[in-house]
Formats: sequence, structure tokens, C-alpha cells
Amino acid sequence: MTTIFGNPGSNELPFLADLPESFRYVLGLHEGVVAGMADGYAQATGQAVFVNLHSASGTGNAMGALTNAAISRSPLLISAGQQVRSSVGLGAMLANSEATLLTRPLTVFSAEPLVAQDVPRTISHAYHEAVSGRRGPTYVSVPYDDWTQPAEPDSELLLERCVNRGARLSAEQVDELAGAFADARTPLLVLGSDLDGPVPMDRLVALAEHLRVPVWGAPSLYRLPFPNRHELFRGVLPAGIESIGRAFEGHDLVVVLGAPVFRYHQHEPGRYLPSGTRLVQVTDDPGAAAAAPFGRALVCDLAGAVDALIDRLGVDIEGAGDAAGAPQRRYRPCPQATPGEGGRLSPAEVFAALRETQPRDTAYVVESTSTNIDFWEQMDLRHPGSYYFPASGGLGFGMPAAVGVALGQPGRRVVAVVGDGSANYGITALWTAAQLDLPVTFVILRNGTYGALRWFAGLLDTAKVPGLDIPGIDFVPIARGYGVDGVAVRDLSSLTDTLGDAPVGPRLVQVDTMTTTPH
Repeated sequence: MTTIFGNPGSNELPFLADLPESFRYVLGLHEGVVAGMADGYAQATGQAVFVNLHSASGTGNAMGALTNAAISRSPLLISAGQQVRSSVGLGAMLANSEATLLTRPLTVFSAEPLVAQDVPRTISHAYHEAVSGRRGPTYVSVPYDDWTQPAEPDSELLLERCVNRGARLSAEQVDELAGAFADARTPLLVLGSDLDGPVPMDRLVALAEHLRVPVWGAPSLYRLPFPNRHELFRGVLPAGIESIGRAFEGHDLVVVLGAPVFRYHQHEPGRYLPSGTRLVQVTDDPGAAAAAPFGRALVCDLAGAVDALIDRLGVDIEGAGDAAGAPQRRYRPCPQATPGEGGRLSPAEVFAALRETQPRDTAYVVESTSTNIDFWEQMDLRHPGSYYFPASGGLGFGMPAAVGVALGQPGRRVVAVVGDGSANYGITALWTAAQLDLPVTFVILRNGTYGALRWFAGLLDTAKVPGLDIPGIDFVPIARGYGVDGVAVRDLSSLTDTLGDAPVGPRLVQVDTMTTTPH
């Protein structure tokens, strides 16, 4: 881990002193942005990333972003500076009291070494928990006077450690899963975010085409494991108990790969499954398996499970073609975008313009929750790592994560699609993008309101709620103040022309759009 995302405070300076030139320090102007950038970087690379935060106050600033990283199980190793050991008990300023409890339950491991000599082992412990244990963010609080203490000679042995995790399905379990598909009259697949990265998209396409089963994205999807225009793809499941139950009507077998069962959002009481429907969950997350209120669960390595099922069923991978180059007949065309009105573009027009102007393998970091119907209808995503969304729904992910994704995949076009409400939570990410000269396109959909909240106000029958409108924000001069070129476009032709130019560095495109609802 030679890339460090951070925002230093006084307690962190001894750690950062004389940082070797082989390390890259990525500065963010707010700890929430720092954690969001690291989250995007970890998801884009599939590797653990080091995050350095200030004591309790800085860690507190990052907690909102950690809600997303916790759900996406992003391997962030977070260190925070603690006051000197002799001052912690006195409640000195910048002391982090009860440091190990501060980030719980958002971290899978948290610790503060009892002695300075245990710092290397504790960091090693945190690393292995992040990548091969329960997987997810970890947190280590280190008193800043520890950094000047000599390490134990045996600390070098930590560099040789390797923890391998390899739980595979048994032959009997593979036979049983394959047999379940064979015995079912109307099976379907539900694919989750955990598949994107570990399991190649072309293998999932080949499996679905071989089985000829409909494919749903798991509710609250934050990564895309399957091409969204494929003829077998039915969309993302709604995040309500009753709605999911309706989607499963007529199916006697539901196999869920790489997702919890299920991550609901809006409160819709109902039956989990229709009568006669059986569900099997395949996951690498023991916690998700234990928490599910119904169905049978198999806990194992996801890539190994998919490979074993493909082998057992005799799926022809070569005949299926890859997800990007499979025969066009298997992919539905995008509908005509509904035009805007009243001098504002429709979100559908914006997404259609992106689809027509950006490379096919563009990575989209999306934080415009009220426009999701238009997004899925207009985009044609066939490559792994094409879609990132705040996993817990916590705002402030989009702009920082786009910076992290661009750092993690420097040869790939990255576009952040962010609502004007969301943009305010992570706006300082623009400065980091400018300092690193990253060719990220930030598209701000400006409708002057919290569109998703307006939909929820109707759902909850809560009329006359204050605080839903945010008029009068102009992001163009704000972007320029951070060193990013910004432009406001007001018609489709200007938008298409602007997006058609390849970005040299970061750029912000502000588009006035109509208000829409997320469902």
C-alpha cells in the first residue's frame, strides 16, 4: 500500500515525517472526501488502500463516507493519530477517548496497540482483516509518540505473512445447485454487486444465456455485474419486501449470487417469497448469510462457485462471446429519450448524450438518486467496473469516488453523474482532481431540489416538509475556484458538443434538468 489518502492533523505529522519517495500522498480537503476517494480507489483496483485521518474529530468527519465503504466491504486500512500515551487518560485536546469504539460498527476491526512495539503487528492484523478476513474498512489508532520508538527485530517477519482464503463449494453442493436449476420450471437469477470485479462479466453472461433465465440486479445495487441492455436483464429489483415478492411471482427457484437477501429501503410490508418459491443464496459474506430471514445459504468464494457451476453445466464460454462483443441481437436498443420542457433538459436526454459521446468502457460514478429510471433506460453498460453508486446511500460519495476510480484506473474514462444536492457534500474533491490533473468529467444535474426526498414525501404522505429546495447554486464559478474548468449548458446540442470533446484535465458540466422521481 504505497498510495495514502489523507488529510493531516497535528497528531499525524510524526507518522508522515520523512515519507519515502516511493509513497504517493493524495491530499483531500475534508476527511469525508478522503474516505470517499479511497473507497473509489479500492473498488476500482480491488486492492487495499491506506487512509490517514486526524484523531477523533477527523475520523468523525469521515464517518458518513465510511457507511458506504462498510456496505461495499471496501478494504480500507484507516490509521488515525492519537494523543501521546501519557495524555490520553487526562482528556487532553485531540485525544481520542475509547478509540476502538469510535468507528464501530462501520469497521470490521478496530484497535489501539497497548504498547508502541505492537504497532506493526496491529497494522498487519488490520490489513489481513480488511482483505482476507471479514473484509471491509479497518481502523487503527496510534499514539503519535509511538512512531519514534524502535520496532522489535521480529517485526520484519510480518512482511512475509500471507493469509489465503479459499472456501469452495464441495462437489455435492455443486451437483445440488446444478440439480436445482435442472428441476426448476421457471428459475431466475439475482446478481449482486459483490460479483463485479471478482467474477468476469462474460462468464455471468454465458451462464445466464446457457440457462436461458431472466436476470435481476439485486436491490440497492452499487456495482453492475451484468450488461444492463442484455435481453435477459430485467433491471434492478425494487428495494421493498412486497415489490420483490411480486417480481418473484411465477418463479419456483431464485438463485442469488453475490448479494445479501435482501437490502430493502422503502418500508413495504409483505411476504418475502410467493408460495412455492424456493431461494438459494451464494455469498462470500458469512454475515450476510447469517442475517438472511429466509432461504438456504452457501458461503464460499464467488468466482470459484461460478466456475464450478459453469463446468458442471457444460457452459460454452467461447460460444457465448464476451459481454462487450456478443451478438447485437442479444441486446435491446435504448428507447428514445423523452425531451425536456420549460428550458430544462430531461435527465434521459443527458444520459443519452453521455451514451452517444463517451467510450463504451467508461466508468460512471452515479450519485443522482432521483434519476435512476432514466439512467438504466438510457445507458448501455457492458464492461466490468462500469457503475459505482454509494453503497449505503450516504451522500458525498460521487465526486470523491470518481477521483479515486480515476487514480485506480488511469487509462479509463471516468464520468461522475451527480445531483446538485449531492454535489455539495463532496465538492472539495474538485481541488484534488485539479491538483492531480485527472481527466474526470463531473456532470452536475441541477434541478434545485432534493428530488429523491420529494418522492419519499409522497410515499410517506408527509406534505409541506421544509428544506427540500436548494435554489441559486451555480457550480461553474465554484469549480473554477478549485481550479477546474466549468461550463453551464442549457440545450442538447451544446451538451453533446461539450461532452464530445475528450477531457484533458478535470472538467465540470452543469446542466439544468427537470425534476424526476427515483421509481
